[in-house]
Amino acid sequence: MSSLFPALEGRPDPAGRTVAGGQAALRFGARSMTYAELAGAAGAVAERVAGAGRVAVWATPSLETAVGVVGVLLAGAAAVPLNPKSGGTELAHIVSDSGPALVLAAPGDELPPPVSGLKRIDIDVRATGGGPPGAVDTEDGSPALVVYTSGTTGPPKGAVIPRRAIASTLDALAGAWQWTADDVLVHGLPLFHVHGLVLGVLGPLRRGGSLRHLGRFGTEGVTRELTDGATMLFGVPTMYHRIAEALPSDPALAGALAGARLLVSGSAALPVHDHERIAAATGRRVIERYGMTETLMNTSVRADGEARAGTVGVPLPGVELRLVEEDGSPVALYDGETVGEIQVRGPNLFTEYLNRPDATAAAFTADGWFRTGDMAVRDPDGYVRIVGRKATDLIKSGGYKIGAGEIENALLEHPGVKEAAVTGEPDPDLGERIVAWIVPSDPEAPPSVEELAAHVASRLAPHKRPRVVHHLAALPRNDMGKILKRALTGG
Repeated sequence: MSSLFPALEGRPDPAGRTVAGGQAALRFGARSMTYAELAGAAGAVAERVAGAGRVAVWATPSLETAVGVVGVLLAGAAAVPLNPKSGGTELAHIVSDSGPALVLAAPGDELPPPVSGLKRIDIDVRATGGGPPGAVDTEDGSPALVVYTSGTTGPPKGAVIPRRAIASTLDALAGAWQWTADDVLVHGLPLFHVHGLVLGVLGPLRRGGSLRHLGRFGTEGVTRELTDGATMLFGVPTMYHRIAEALPSDPALAGALAGARLLVSGSAALPVHDHERIAAATGRRVIERYGMTETLMNTSVRADGEARAGTVGVPLPGVELRLVEEDGSPVALYDGETVGEIQVRGPNLFTEYLNRPDATAAAFTADGWFRTGDMAVRDPDGYVRIVGRKATDLIKSGGYKIGAGEIENALLEHPGVKEAAVTGEPDPDLGERIVAWIVPSDPEAPPSVEELAAHVASRLAPHKRPRVVHHLAALPRNDMGKILKRALTGG
C-alpha cells in the first residue's frame, strides 16, 4: 500500500529514506512544526473527521490550513479548500455544491454566513492525541481534493482530484526537479489552489523536506529565507516581476537567488523579459512548468535540462500530450510554429466535475484525452510553448492563427511598456484585429500605436503587429496574478 505522506508514518519515502520525527516540516512566520508534531496534530484532525465524505477547509495561509488538509487526507476524506477572499455568492455556491459535512478553521477565524452554518471544528496545531496515522492507499481513484475553478460562464466547477493524481504529479516533479528530503521550499502562495497547496505544501511533505511560507510575498522574505538555507523558490509571474524590478538595487536579493538550487514559476506565463533580467542579475534561470486544476502538472523544464525562456518544458513521465487542430485531428508537424490545442492523458487527471456530468463529458474526447483549452506550439525536440487560451488568447487575423502570448512578450521588450496584454476584436477585413492593452512605463509619455506596431513587426511577423493600443493605469488581475482579459473591453 502506498501513502501520500510516508514521512508522517515513519515509512521510507519513495527514495527509500526515512525522515526523523524531529525534522522541520512546516514554518509559517514564527510558527513551526516538526514531522512528529505534524503527525500528532494531523492525526487528531483525522480522528475527528473520520467517516466524513467531504470536509471544507478555511484556507488561510497558516499552519492550521496545512494541518487541516493533511488530516483530512489521512482520514481518507476529501478536502474542499475555501478561498477566504471569495464573495458570499461564490462561497454559497461552493458550499451548496460540495455539501461538506463540516468546516475546519483556525481558532478565532470569523467565517462568513455561507460557511458559518456548517458544523465547525477548530484546528489545534499542538494536539498530540492523534498518534501515528495509518496509511491510506494512493493508488486508487478515491477523491483527495475538490478544487473549484472558474470557467468562462456560470458558477465555478468543482474538480475532483484523486489521490493517484497527487502522488503521480509530485513524484514526476521530484524526478524532473531532483526534489529530495534535503530541499527547503519557500513561497508566499495562497493555499486554496493547486499551486500553493498541492505543490507548495503537499509536495515537500511527500518528499520529507520542509516548507517555509512567507505569509505575504515580499522580496525581503525571499532574501532572508534563501540566505538562511532554503533551496527552492516557487512563485507566480507577478512575484518574479517584482523580483526582476528589485534586483538592480538589491545585491542581497541577487546573491540569495544565485545561491538557490531551483527557481520555479507557474500559474501563468512568465514574460521572457523578466526571465532575461533575472538571469542577467543572478546567473540563474527560472524554470517553468504547465498545469491546470483539472490536470495538476503536465510538463516542466527539468532541473538538468535547458531552461529555455518562454517554454514550459517537456511532458512529465506518465503524461501523454498532443496538439490538435480545430477539427480534433492531431497536428501533423511539431515545428515550433504550428499552433494547436493541448490535450493530455495520464494518471494526473481529475476524475470529474462534481455534480456536472455534462461538463465532464464535454471536457474529454471519446478516447480519454482532456481538452485543456490551452493553445501551444511544440518544438521538434519536444519542448512546449504556450501561446494562450483558446477562448481569449487565440486571435484569427488575416487567415493566420496568432497566439497573444508571443506578442505580449515582444511588447514587454519595449522600454516604454511596463505591463502588456493582447486581445482580438472583430474586424470587417481581417476577421479579428490585434489589440494591445498597455501600462506605460511613463504615463505622461506613452508609446504610440505606430511605435509599438513597428516594434512588434521588427521582432515577429508583420501580421502580428497590434492595430489598436489602449493605455491603462493597471491591468485587471485575479488572486494568482493572471490577467482577466474578459474585463478588457471598450475604447
